[in-house]
Amino acid sequence: MPTVPVKPELIRWARDRAGLTVAALVERFPRYERWESGEGLPTLHQLEELAKATHAPLGYFFLPEPPTERLPVPDFRTVQDRPVRRPSPDLIETIQIMQRRQSWLRDHLLEEEQPPLPFVGSATVQENPEAVAARVRQQLGLAPDWARHYPTWTEALRGLRQASEAAGVVVTINGVVGNSTRRKLDPEEFRGFVLSDPHAPVVFVNGSDAKAAQMFTLVHELAHLWLGQGGVFSLPGMQPADYAAEIWCNRLAAEFLVPASELSALWPAADVTAEPFQFLARRFKVSPLVTARRALDLRLIGREGFLSFYRHYLEDDRRQAARRSPGGDFYLTQEVRIGRRFGEAVVRAAKEGRLLFTEAYRLTGLYGATFDQYAEALSGRPRP
Repeated sequence: MPTVPVKPELIRWARDRAGLTVAALVERFPRYERWESGEGLPTLHQLEELAKATHAPLGYFFLPEPPTERLPVPDFRTVQDRPVRRPSPDLIETIQIMQRRQSWLRDHLLEEEQPPLPFVGSATVQENPEAVAARVRQQLGLAPDWARHYPTWTEALRGLRQASEAAGVVVTINGVVGNSTRRKLDPEEFRGFVLSDPHAPVVFVNGSDAKAAQMFTLVHELAHLWLGQGGVFSLPGMQPADYAAEIWCNRLAAEFLVPASELSALWPAADVTAEPFQFLARRFKVSPLVTARRALDLRLIGREGFLSFYRHYLEDDRRQAARRSPGGDFYLTQEVRIGRRFGEAVVRAAKEGRLLFTEAYRLTGLYGATFDQYAEALSGRPRP
C-alpha cells in the first residue's frame, strides 16, 4: 500500500503530546520506531490509527512543523516553582467539548430572550472577598450554616452543585474525557476550569480529584464567575497561583465554606482533640481538608502542618476511591457529567424540533436509545 510522507518530528510531537513512550506505540505499531527515525513511512490507514492512539487531529500530521498549542482560556495552573507542562490532549479536548456546549446554550438562551445573569462580573478584586462570599451564598439561596443541614460533606457537594445550577450556572463534574472511561483526567494537571459568560456560565470540576478537593474547586470557580473571569486551575496544595484574582478567589472560597468567626470560636475545642480537622468537619459538614485549609488561612496552623495533612488526606481518599465500585446509576452519572441545566435545555429543544437529534447526540455524547433513556430519566427526577 502507498505510504504517506510525514515528517519524523511530527510523529515524535504527537507521541510527546500524548505522553506515550516509544515502547507503548511499538506494541500497536511494530514499525513505529522506523517512522519516528525517518527510516520508514506509515500508510494512510496506519496514520489514521496513530492519530487515534495519540488523540491528535489527523490534519496536524500534514503540517510543515509541529504546532504550538495553547489553551483557549487563561492558564492559571501552577506546580510550585516548576514550569507548567504542555496541556494534554485530554485537557484541550475537554475544554473544547465544554466550549461547544456553552456556545449552543448561549444561542439557545438568547433566542428565548433570557436576560443575562446579574452576578456574572458583579465583583472586583478590590472588594472584600469575605463580603462577596455572603453575596454568593445569598444568590445561591444558602444560609451561612448551609452545609450543616447535610448529613455528609459528599451530600453537601451535591447540594452546592444543585444550588449553583438553579442559579443559572452549568456545573459539570467529570473525571474522563466525555464518556471515554479509558481517558481519565489527571487532577495533577488541572482541578477545574471556568468559561465565563453572562448568559451561559460553565464550571467544570475534575471528577478524578478527591471529592474533598472538588468542593473547594467548585467554590473557587464560582468566585471567578463573580469576577467575570475564565481560566484553568490546578491549585496544588490548594494554594492559588501568584495572581491577585487567584488569591482573592481562594479567600472567598475559604470564607464561603468555613466562616472565619465560627472556626476561630471552635478552634480551642478542636485543637485539644486527636483529630482536630475531623472534629471541625463534623461541625461544619464539610471535608477535613477544607477545615485544614481554613485553619491555615487564619494562621491557626503553619503551612508545613497543612501540607503534611493535605498529602496524607488525599492519599487516603484516593485509595478509598480506588476501592469503591465504579458502578451506579448510569443516567444519574450523566446528569453530573453533562450538567442538569444544560441537559434539560438540549432535551427540550430536541423534543420541540428546534434542535436536530443528531446535534443533540453530539452535544451530549449520548446516541440513539441511550439519549432517549437519558432524556426520560432526566424528566423523571425532581428539579433541585
